[in-house]
Amino acid sequence: MELQISATELAERLQGSEAPQLLDVREVEEHQFAALANSTLIPLGELFARAGEIEAWKEKEIVVYCHHGVRSLHAIAQLRSLGFGKLRNLSGGIDAWSRSVDAKVPRY
Repeated sequence: MELQISATELAERLQGSEAPQLLDVREVEEHQFAALANSTLIPLGELFARAGEIEAWKEKEIVVYCHHGVRSLHAIAQLRSLGFGKLRNLSGGIDAWSRSVDAKVPRY
């Protein structure tokens, strides 16, 4: 499984029968401003303490995203250390989603 997933590839996958789980690791204010539908917010700084909230996802594919794709890579490293295996990073983050898939998602 490749680490990176493009916004257009994710959009296609979300239409399929086995859509990945979406984990937003930005801050609350960022999530309130713009977020992918059906995503779960756990800010990066809270991820270790709150990982139990997504324990049921351990065997599922998870796409982690942030603003541009940097914090989400840090989150993936943390999740790997906790036993999560099927992790992908949204390349370019929600900004790429807004530019490539859904211009109605505000850019910041």
